Amino acid sequence: MKHLTATCAAIGLFCGAFNAAHAMTLIYGEAGPNRGVRAEATQWFIDQVAERTDGQLTIDINWGGALFSEKAAVQSIRDGVADMGSVIGVYFPQDMITYGLADLPIPNPDPWVGMKATDRIMRENEQIRENLARQNLVYVGTYTTSAVQVGCKGATIETLDDVRGLRIRGVGAYGRVFNDLGATPVDMSVYEAYQGLETGLIDCTQTYPYLVEALRFNEVFDSYTALDYGQIGALGIMMNKDSFDMLPPEQQEALMAAGEGLADEFGRILNDANARSVQVLKDQGTPTLAISDEDRARLAEAGEKYIDEWIQRANSAGLDGQGLVDRYRELVAEYTALRDSEGYPWGEQAN
Repeated sequence: MKHLTATCAAIGLFCGAFNAAHAMTLIYGEAGPNRGVRAEATQWFIDQVAERTDGQLTIDINWGGALFSEKAAVQSIRDGVADMGSVIGVYFPQDMITYGLADLPIPNPDPWVGMKATDRIMRENEQIRENLARQNLVYVGTYTTSAVQVGCKGATIETLDDVRGLRIRGVGAYGRVFNDLGATPVDMSVYEAYQGLETGLIDCTQTYPYLVEALRFNEVFDSYTALDYGQIGALGIMMNKDSFDMLPPEQQEALMAAGEGLADEFGRILNDANARSVQVLKDQGTPTLAISDEDRARLAEAGEKYIDEWIQRANSAGLDGQGLVDRYRELVAEYTALRDSEGYPWGEQAN
């Protein structure tokens, strides 16, 4: 079995051609734990690749940051520390500027809609593909956090005015909006938030429903508030382009087909997990609240300047920022209409 980056990068296509008839293993780096819904979906993806290639292409995943942390993922994949891995785009605002489109505070709380729109634009847009290729990267598939919510210890958020003075872990435009509303921003990863709440370093954390169960936030949350804001959608699988190019075409196609199917499979998994996680909080008596429609409109309005800011940064990077935002909004509307008319692909109707 061959690890492509480690054994073949230095000698290029000859090695790739030599290995084409042999079983190969890709090394995958994942900063998250081997539990929870994203781990389940990642394993589905790995199994799909093996199935579609009759076992000729397999993936060896290293969980829990064994190869690199979430904040070193892009550089590590680009440099060949692993053939592929999970990337959280918000930690790489310039490198992942194209993928960061999916992190913009564009109202859409539906995980499946967000993933389908993101996956489509990442695959179909030539300027996005070229931007990643210049970094020796290939996009493979996407996850999402689902809608941005907030959990607190020793505090309760019933309205947006309640965030004033609270120390909140937030990321991306969402964290900046919390700051604009009077919160004190705290920079830490989501994997550090449990300890941050437990030790009092933060009062609240930006979170997402399924993480309550996956990261055991139910043990530290005293309250949970549904904002049903936008999503952190720049969360997915990137691959070292040298490693990808060394695969024979049929294995490239299998890898990409499995990646494209990830949005539907993770949508199914996430839909159940979100409901299950929130029910865990309710069952243990943790207050679960929701902001008003008026407050949600305030959030959307507060986020507009960060969409405009992203457009300007994208333009500076040689991209058509407004065109990308417009296309993304079109795709969100397209998949929302598809969901409303046909339901989800796993046979469930939208609520």
